[in-house]
Formats: sequence, structure tokens, C-alpha cells
Amino acid sequence: MGDTEGVNADPELQSFGWNSSQLRSYPFSCRQIPRLSHADPRAEAFIDNEEPVVLTDTNLVYPALKWDLDYLQENIGSGDFSVYSANTHKFLYYDEKKMANYKNFKPRSRREEMKFRQFVDLLHQTQQDESQERLYLQQTLNDTVGRKIVVDFLGFNWNWISKQQAKRGWGPLTSNLLLIGMEGNITPAHYDEQQNFFAQIKGYKRCILFPPDQFECLYPYPVHHPCDRQSQVDFENPDYERFPKFRNIVGYETVVGPGDVLYIPMYWWHHIESILNGGITITVNFWYKGAPTPKKIEYPLKAHQKVAIMRNIEKMLGEALGNPQEVGPLLNMMIKGRYDQTLT
Repeated sequence: MGDTEGVNADPELQSFGWNSSQLRSYPFSCRQIPRLSHADPRAEAFIDNEEPVVLTDTNLVYPALKWDLDYLQENIGSGDFSVYSANTHKFLYYDEKKMANYKNFKPRSRREEMKFRQFVDLLHQTQQDESQERLYLQQTLNDTVGRKIVVDFLGFNWNWISKQQAKRGWGPLTSNLLLIGMEGNITPAHYDEQQNFFAQIKGYKRCILFPPDQFECLYPYPVHHPCDRQSQVDFENPDYERFPKFRNIVGYETVVGPGDVLYIPMYWWHHIESILNGGITITVNFWYKGAPTPKKIEYPLKAHQKVAIMRNIEKMLGEALGNPQEVGPLLNMMIKGRYDQTLT
């Protein structure tokens, strides 16, 4: 990885249609994620090593670069779309199925199913009223889309991406998620248990990534919490008393624009923001299951394998105890005073 400190420091990138005044400032330093041609052997090496890289010329979603709200409204079909609304720019993901585990949990955003036309009308209304409300459409592309969108979709560079999948023994494509957000929207830091090619179609997004070995600096919610896999730390106002190790965090960042594809490796944390005053952003994710666990485990284990072990321990304890609320106290009882000192 390069050692450039922060995207603000790179004047070359600023000729791409944005400038540093459109980026929020955070209390940690970042290195640049490399931007390379897909034909550059170094790009393949980054993906092989499960390290992030921006690919500038894959033509992965070339037919979709013409997509805007008008084109999508006319052609995307009459299916339902999940639209999240919030009175904040942060859209913290939550799993509705886990809400029963935490009776006092109150989501900071609301999900509503609506037609695409309704979403566009609501978006225009929100912008006209200069309302505090923000919207974020997040919908898996499915068989309800119209014919022109299907044609565009079939024109994606499936040849290139399928070779990437086959070369690394990844599992199947699980979904293509369409994301349409307002300027300044943020998806706070979280990690996914899948490989992701993040294809930018319209507007610019700043992406800040953290490797799996920074797990303890990011203080994820418990596995049984609705915000599982999300960081508890507010990047804009970190509470260093509760989260002291966040002071040690170092990010890798980039700004992606139309035609760029960012490889986000499985278990890498990512904080994504649509740049300020940059208009609507449109993105499509390509999510693949990771390669199956090798029959012969190599030691020492990698950081992401340890994360998977920790997740499994939490899940197993939740099942064994019959109550997710008992997992934390049991783990504390098990560790406190036993592993936090040098034993002779």
C-alpha cells in the first residue's frame, strides 16, 4: 500500500470532479488505496492478497454509466424498492430479525417499501422543502426490472468478473445491490462476510477501509445486536474513554467516481460517504461468497480467520445459554483476572 496521508493530499485526484472541501475531516490518518488499470499485474496481486485496490478501466458497469434518476424511473419497472429515511446523514445498518434480542433498541432510520417513482417524488420533495430528512435507496436488483435495465445488466463485463471469481475459488454471486443516496449520506464503518466489487456509476463516494487486524480499535457491536458488524465509534465525535484503542486506528482511503470499481475484501471494515455538495450517487455492489475454508489450515491464522472464530464463539454461547444477554457477562467472567496478567 502507498503511504500518502489522506486523499486531501493528492492534487492529481482532485481533477476528477471533486475537491477536498467536499470531504469530512476525521481524527485519524489514512493512506491511499492504489488506483490501477485492471491489466496491471499489481492489481491482480492486491486481489490475490485480499487487499483493496481501485480498478479504473474494467468497463464492469459501462452500460449503466448513463443511469440517472430519469432513466431509471422510466425503465426500472414496477417492483418495490427498500428506501431508508433518517433525520441524520448516518445510515447505520440494522438487522430487523435481531431487534427482539435488544428490547430497548431504537433504529435511527426507517425502512419503507415503495415504487421507484414514489422514491423520486419523495427525493424531490425533500430537496425542495430543504428538509432535515435524508433518503437512501438500497435494493437488490431482481427480475422485476424493465427490459432496458436487463439489457444494460447483460452488457456488464461478466467475462472479467467471472474470471476474478473463478481464479480465486470464490463461491457464487449472491446479489447485486443498487444504492442511490443523497449527497453527504454516510454508511458508517462495518464489515461484510462476502467479497465485494463496489462499482460506482454516478457521483463520487469517499471510501475509508480498515483491515481486519484493526478489529479491536473499532469496537463492533455484539453478534446478537441488530447492529452486528457495525462499529460503535462515532467517527465525527469519538468517545475515547469508552473506545480508547480507536486512537490507534489507521485507514486506507480513496474517492471513487463513475466507472471506478473498488475491491473491498471480505472482513475489511469500510466507511462510505457520498461527498458533500456532490449530488445524487448511484452504485452497484457485486457480492460473492468467499472461497471455502481450506482443508489444511495454515498457522498462524490470519486476522479475518480470528474474526470468524470470535463470531462463532459468540453465536455458540448465545445458543448454549438460551439468552444473548448472558453472553457478555459469561465472557467477562471467563477472562477477567485470568488472561490479563503474565502467568508463571
